[in-house]
Amino acid sequence: MNLTEYLAAEWRPALGCTEPAAVAYAACLAAGQGGGEPRLVRVVLDARTYKNCHAVGIPNSEHKTGVLWALALGAVLPDPALGLQIFESITPEALARANRLLERGAVHLDVDSTRTDLFIDCIVACEGGVGRAVLEQEHTRLVRLEADGIPVAVPGGEADSREAGRVREQVGNLSLAELVALAGTLSEQDRARLREGMALNLAMAERCVDHLPSGFVPGVGADPWLRIPRLVSAGVLGRMSGEPLTVMSLAGSGNKGITVSVAMGLWGRQAGHSDARIEEALALACLLTTATTQKLGTLSAVCGASNAAGIGIAVGLVHLGGGGPAQMDLAIHNMVGNLAGLICDGAKIGCAMKAMTGVEAAFRAATLALAGFGIPSTDGIVGVDGLASLVNLGRLAQVGMAGADAEILDIMQAKLN
Repeated sequence: MNLTEYLAAEWRPALGCTEPAAVAYAACLAAGQGGGEPRLVRVVLDARTYKNCHAVGIPNSEHKTGVLWALALGAVLPDPALGLQIFESITPEALARANRLLERGAVHLDVDSTRTDLFIDCIVACEGGVGRAVLEQEHTRLVRLEADGIPVAVPGGEADSREAGRVREQVGNLSLAELVALAGTLSEQDRARLREGMALNLAMAERCVDHLPSGFVPGVGADPWLRIPRLVSAGVLGRMSGEPLTVMSLAGSGNKGITVSVAMGLWGRQAGHSDARIEEALALACLLTTATTQKLGTLSAVCGASNAAGIGIAVGLVHLGGGGPAQMDLAIHNMVGNLAGLICDGAKIGCAMKAMTGVEAAFRAATLALAGFGIPSTDGIVGVDGLASLVNLGRLAQVGMAGADAEILDIMQAKLN
């Protein structure tokens, strides 16, 4: 694996929250196999995908929110080739057609709580027939496509379907030293792709400052420890509100992409580092975010924007500060010993505060690590080294907190009732 391959898999443009975009993508694929005007839309989701679609804004939709709107819109949108940028194609006519589906009660949702990975099984009955599309594990990993119950060849074939998780698994199995070495192999093409993502994500953050109270995000020249986390929160808040700007997602999450790239880019410039040095540190931060996501799961019981992205930032900051693997271990220990257990209760505007918390914690963790201080392995779930701490964090998220998702889902559904 090289960084070009890694970035192609994990550093990808997305418009709006990735879970409702994936739901709309599946509905669009299914409707395309039916033909004609949609009459009925039905989806089965895993609980975590449902959780992340529950209250989040949809871009270009006149402030519509939630999974039913994502489904209805996907069923009437024309081009599944847009993938996670599918909401780019929303028009007033599409909104009106989707609204008619919802008013007729033709959009239905079920949650399969036995599914532990991302799962979207969508059926759309149209005038011309019935289509079905199934996504598993990753947001655009199409594993089954049907027209009137007959399987249709999946575009790209099974090899492309398996490719989605392969890169993440490879990164998750590398040592810290190997990840540092990999981050140092950036080609000019890789650097350009990272710069593109930083520019997209910073544009979202700067545009959305006015989503927060006046003066909450201080201007240029303010204390970077104060300004940068709050600017990150503005970007996440705008994205969760449905602002129609494309961002560069990381490890399947636009919030992770915003959090990592805005924090690393602005801190690196503030500290006077060269663009080349910032790009290498950002690459390392991205790799650590992916490695942590691989341990937590694509969708997790714990907040990825604070835990996975925060750990990525902390390690990237240590690298910028001249620290090596030993100090990176300490930074990971400081993050795991501090933020473990910060729950994910769905994608929504509150994610902005969790991302801000993750960036603030990452600054502290890195500063302490560079000074030689780290939470010792005798404490709690902290491991003997950084990767052991990540493994323990993964155990907590995937096994220890399995019941948390069920309770969160019950609370969210009770509020609907």
